[in-house]
Amino acid sequence: MNMTPRLKIKYSEEIVPKLKEEFNYANIMMVPKLEKIVVSQGIGAAVADKKLVDQAIAEMSTITGQKAVPTKSKKDVSNFKLRKGMPIGARVTLRGERMYEFLDRLASASLPRIRDFQGIKASGFDGRGNYTFGITEQIIFPEIDIDKVNRISGMDITFVTSAPTDKEAKALLTAFGLPFKK
Repeated sequence: MNMTPRLKIKYSEEIVPKLKEEFNYANIMMVPKLEKIVVSQGIGAAVADKKLVDQAIAEMSTITGQKAVPTKSKKDVSNFKLRKGMPIGARVTLRGERMYEFLDRLASASLPRIRDFQGIKASGFDGRGNYTFGITEQIIFPEIDIDKVNRISGMDITFVTSAPTDKEAKALLTAFGLPFKK
């Protein structure tokens, strides 16, 4: 039962024509597209406790539906008792179908579960059409069983788009249903 993700269909049928008109693109190949979503988590306490990285990897794999990989430190920092090559975080890069599935669940199920949620900040654009925002608690994801969580940890979610400007990237992500603050 191979179903095309809802947002992928929405992108080609609704978002492309809308953005093409809004920004006067010469052809549809100029319309920005979502290239990948990177979900990453840095775990500072992992220096003392190696099991925290494994838990983070397991949680992220559950949330995204794709196996997370550990991220390792790039250099020694003696003040933090950190050695080069120690696992200090986890990340997942989502592309294609899984990327759309994750974005759909994020916008429709997870973000609305944040307390006092008014929208995500529009200040996370990098000037090249990519957008990053942080989540403070991983328990907003319905896939996470709160009873099995040992510690609340946040994560960063980065949307990499092919948009040349932040304005175009924001229009793309808004069309995908990401709730930006007014």
